[in-house]
Amino acid sequence: MNFLSQSWLLDRRHALRALGSCVALPFLECMLPLRAAEEQTSTPRRSAFIYLANGVHSLNYQITTPGRDYQFSRSLKPLEKHRDVITPISGLHHPGALSHHHNCISVWLTGGQLGPSDRNTISVDQKMAEITAEHTRYSSMEIAITQDSLAWTADGIRLPAMRRCSEIFASLFEEPKGGKGAQRRALRRKGSVLDANLAEVRKLEQKMGSADKGRMEQYLTSVREAEIRTRRADAWLDTPLPTVSSADRQRTNRDIAHTMAGDYFRTVYDLIVLAFQTDVTRVATFSLGGEGDAISIPEIGITESRHQLSHHGGDPGYMEKLTNYDTFAIEQYSYFLTRLAETKDLNGKPLLSSTMSLFGSGMSYGHSHGNANLPLVLAGGSDLGLKHGSHLDFNQGHFKGYQLDKPGEHYSLCSRPANPDAHMSNLLLMMAQRMGVETDKFGDSNKAIEL
Repeated sequence: MNFLSQSWLLDRRHALRALGSCVALPFLECMLPLRAAEEQTSTPRRSAFIYLANGVHSLNYQITTPGRDYQFSRSLKPLEKHRDVITPISGLHHPGALSHHHNCISVWLTGGQLGPSDRNTISVDQKMAEITAEHTRYSSMEIAITQDSLAWTADGIRLPAMRRCSEIFASLFEEPKGGKGAQRRALRRKGSVLDANLAEVRKLEQKMGSADKGRMEQYLTSVREAEIRTRRADAWLDTPLPTVSSADRQRTNRDIAHTMAGDYFRTVYDLIVLAFQTDVTRVATFSLGGEGDAISIPEIGITESRHQLSHHGGDPGYMEKLTNYDTFAIEQYSYFLTRLAETKDLNGKPLLSSTMSLFGSGMSYGHSHGNANLPLVLAGGSDLGLKHGSHLDFNQGHFKGYQLDKPGEHYSLCSRPANPDAHMSNLLLMMAQRMGVETDKFGDSNKAIEL
């Protein structure tokens, strides 16, 4: 083979066209709908996952009493009105993230053992989407205030996220520009481009080295998934879009600058509620930013990034601002739960009853990159069998007690798990099972938690 001639090089324009198809349809995952038009005989099961980067100011966040008689901490106070429908959880960790803090957001929903050269595994939201996708126009919904979504495919490919609220609304509820005929022709042109790329790349595979084959396999995975999304979008074109009230349209079909974080967060939460209410999807993820790019909140006097505040070095001003940031993010999450509780489902019950929602972080104490004792709150899902009202504490019986008056002692709990068997994947496994996923294993789980 004459490598100097480079006759084996893949035309980059082909790659960009195919990957462009992958990015252009971020909500359209999984296989063609099998029973999407069937009348539903049971209440849909839904799940939402909300990610907060860089952990929390643990001294002001930590609940110290297990069971039903716990007192809300300062940071969690906004959730007190939801006491009967939430479960704060302490003591869980992801073993795969303990030595690779930069992967916290990547493994939060996968439980993967993700070192620098490892490929990620499927995230629990996508495992759920495999079950729910046949019923809905979009199998899942990925939103992120910055670049990275929380969702990973079975092949370890991160799904793209959307961030502009008007773009999200248009993707969910507006007819394609130019009409359905033009959209169908465009989708089929994309399908032809993808087919051509696959055929061309397959010819090149035998001429590649092992490293190139690994990279090319990830590319091919993206192309195959784009093909599936394209076929799925085509199949749904003739299904009428749900009707959206003028009030809901006004609330959600707008763009908000990220400098108005509260307004932006609440609009995203409204979009998720509307997507669940209209049953266009049953699985959603929302990242409030990654460990290195979570935004500031100038509307409450925080001009520093969350990453900067988390590395406070004991500075009282930064620690106070971090607590205020935590409380602000939890206030917006409380708004989400309120909206789910006041919005009616298909059966007339609150949407919160059929929706599980997990809020939390893949890091506990950002200053030292502590990844044990993760801050987590599980809410809703009473129709899925969840029972709330208690602080579920996996640290109990494995340590000498919380010592919030001794920061050094407490922060060590955030870096080394008190209970090495308390894996966060045990929680994700339970949630997957409640969504109808038939499995007794997820990620590095060792036993589904009971709730």
